[in-house]
Amino acid sequence: MSNLEPLFDRVILKLLKPEEKTKSGIILPNVVKEKSQIAEVIAVGPGGIIDGKEIIMQVKPGYLVIYSKYSGTEVKYNEEEYVIVKQDDILAVVKK
Repeated sequence: MSNLEPLFDRVILKLLKPEEKTKSGIILPNVVKEKSQIAEVIAVGPGGIIDGKEIIMQVKPGYLVIYSKYSGTEVKYNEEEYVIVKQDDILAVVKK
């Protein structure tokens, strides 16, 4: 766990590593690997009143989520890659 703490309705996501090879066993070069849109929730902001609306946070640390492809701010901190997104940019929770 990092010591990053998001503000307001923001969520810090840890990117999952892209697949190294296909299901059929073909090894993918770095150029072909697509950035995963599935990430683990690391930290969640407190929510609160934002633009006159009450925001209740729906995700918690440890959840696996799918987030919007072109959203968030990518950050590298302590050699780890994170994305900071607003809760609205999270599209779904992955149930195990």
